[in-house]
Amino acid sequence: MNEGMRYKLIILDFDGTLGDTRSIILKTMQQTIAHLGLEKRTDEECAAMIGLPLKKTFTTLIPMSDAQGDLCAETYRRLFDENNIPGAVPVFPNVLETISQLSEMGCTLTIASSRSTPSLRGFIRDLDLEESIKYVVSADDVQHAKPHPEPVIKTMEALGFSPEETLVVGDTVFDILMGQRAGAHTVGVTYGNGSLEEMKANHADYIIDDFAQLACIVKDV
Repeated sequence: MNEGMRYKLIILDFDGTLGDTRSIILKTMQQTIAHLGLEKRTDEECAAMIGLPLKKTFTTLIPMSDAQGDLCAETYRRLFDENNIPGAVPVFPNVLETISQLSEMGCTLTIASSRSTPSLRGFIRDLDLEESIKYVVSADDVQHAKPHPEPVIKTMEALGFSPEETLVVGDTVFDILMGQRAGAHTVGVTYGNGSLEEMKANHADYIIDDFAQLACIVKDV
């Protein structure tokens, strides 16, 4: 069924690749900073942290102690749950249709995210992706998160695929570096939190501005 395909294992980022979480993330980050009386940061500075594990997001963004980082993560999670009302996180255009198409082609679709397990599983359920996504790696499942290659290596080993058969798809430099360090091929999307310039500078193998283009990359054409 998957003969004639260039790639058989597709490892997808969630935030900024499948789900349009930018608005809710930035809102919650700014609320967390204000609530805890931390140094102000612009939306652009906050957006540059998307893709990192939650605690590291804040400790990288603002100089602080380890304990303050834990408090930021705890506060963010509470505020995020309050902000995460139904419809707050839509999927990007053509995501559901393309995932269905790739599944029918015989691809094994997985997700590797820096989100916690409950949050990530909740989005997968709410967006009707449970049947299509065969394996999930969250921040809770690894010792080393993006841009470390562990999430990709863990997925490949669990499912029995080689780096040559694997395609990592994401919207940030952290996703591209994670895939490259695992020896996999990479796709950078430009509609999320990263930019075309960043994807070029970090030598993503492919760059797309519409998720639907992923099907053409996977096909051996």
